[in-house]
Amino acid sequence: MIVTAIVPAGGAGIRFGGAVKKQFIALNGLPILSHTLRALAASDALAAIIIAVPAGEEPRGREALELAGIDLEAEVVQGGQTRQESVYNGLQRATTATDLVLIHDGVRPFVSREVVRSTIEVAKGTGAAVAAVPVVDTIKRVDSDGFVVETLSRGQLWSIQTPQVFRYELLLQAHRAGREHGVVATDDAALVERIGGPVKVVRGSYENLKITSEEDVPLADLILKRRMVT
Repeated sequence: MIVTAIVPAGGAGIRFGGAVKKQFIALNGLPILSHTLRALAASDALAAIIIAVPAGEEPRGREALELAGIDLEAEVVQGGQTRQESVYNGLQRATTATDLVLIHDGVRPFVSREVVRSTIEVAKGTGAAVAAVPVVDTIKRVDSDGFVVETLSRGQLWSIQTPQVFRYELLLQAHRAGREHGVVATDDAALVERIGGPVKVVRGSYENLKITSEEDVPLADLILKRRMVT
């Protein structure tokens, strides 16, 4: 099956507070986005990669792609105002021969080959699969005044990551329905769930870190250095 990856890397990076957006921050001499592209390409499961970056940041996106040095068909496209719009823009560029679409955050540089391939394999059978890890903290539901309403059982709670893999037509239908009804979702699986598509959870990795703030960078450095040693 032909698998096309869409990498939304359109975040403003406001939690970093600097002039350089978080996806282009250097990690051991390479932009975070470059590390992410290398990790995806290392799965040997993809036919193409589409990278969605903020308007005006296309040159940085192409530079990150070049620095990644991956041997895959790849292009940089303009993202939207939201992550959802960025993914939709990427869907418009996917070839009609695409069977499965893999969505992966541009700031998750440590996704493993095994997680990528296992998520794809499950999606081949179910139509939709997402990487996730069991919640390890106690989770409480809190009201608007900050008081605990209830303590949720961790047994059925999972922290959702990417990659998320879907049949192309299913994901396109879900995005179109979301746009038609003005729905804004925090991930693509929520859009698929909304139209009744079953989504299967695949065991991810706690190292599959999403770098969203400056506090995440030291941990990212540690993970990268450990991997370089091993």
